[in-house]
Amino acid sequence: MKLDVLNLDASSAGNIDLAEEIFGLEVRRDILHRMVTWQLAKRRAGTHKVKEKSEISATTKKFVRQKGSGGARHGSRKAVQFRGGGVAHGPRVRDHSHDLTKKFRKLALKTALSAKAKDGKLVVLDSADFSESKTKALAVAFNKLGWKSALIIDGASVNEGFARAARNIPQIDVLPQVGANVYDILRRDTLVLTKGAVEALEARLK
Repeated sequence: MKLDVLNLDASSAGNIDLAEEIFGLEVRRDILHRMVTWQLAKRRAGTHKVKEKSEISATTKKFVRQKGSGGARHGSRKAVQFRGGGVAHGPRVRDHSHDLTKKFRKLALKTALSAKAKDGKLVVLDSADFSESKTKALAVAFNKLGWKSALIIDGASVNEGFARAARNIPQIDVLPQVGANVYDILRRDTLVLTKGAVEALEARLK
């Protein structure tokens, strides 16, 4: 499939051929959903914790007589119904991550790229070089291109001036191609790939 290549000033820089096996797959929402769930689960700390009955420090003396009080026959202040007692079935420290095969993760990334291409939300940029390092100047360029919510993926490394200028623009993310992932691709409206990113992704996913 062919796609036009743009410069940062919105002028044309020719066109590029994109590999059908990476940018032209059928969009399967189930694959994307499983991948996003995997990513979000993997980054959870899992350090949430409450004290259960056995971990509470309190007297073990029976604090009310067995009969005659007219109340329940309690034997411990650690019980979950008392203030300061333990918590029943509360969260424990755990690992939320689960396994997905490499083959599946690669397919999910291809599917995300194909989804953006199918929706017409994939843009190829000649290069993400920006020497000014001025946020205002880059924001003007993005407005001219119509990018309000975009993920920009460069080649092996990101131009320092470009990254510094884009850092303070809301809903604009910049990543090197090694950081390309399904969640970040889907959470932004427009996916912008440099020519270097296209070459690197095709080499990585073929």
